[in-house]
Amino acid sequence: MKRLFKKGERVRSKRDGKVMEVLKYIKNKVVEVRWFDLTSKEVRTNKMKEQNLSKAA
Repeated sequence: MKRLFKKGERVRSKRDGKVMEVLKYIKNKVVEVRWFDLTSKEVRTNKMKEQNLSKAA
């Protein structure tokens, strides 16, 4: 399995454009990410597929 992102790297969601931080790889092509939610003012974590993410500028 070739990993596209490293732990701590900033990535952008292709779906909604949010900038997220990579926490870890769960299993094949599934990444756990976290981001800051502006509406509720708290940090959220979620699992996303690697294909829905791209490197943030």
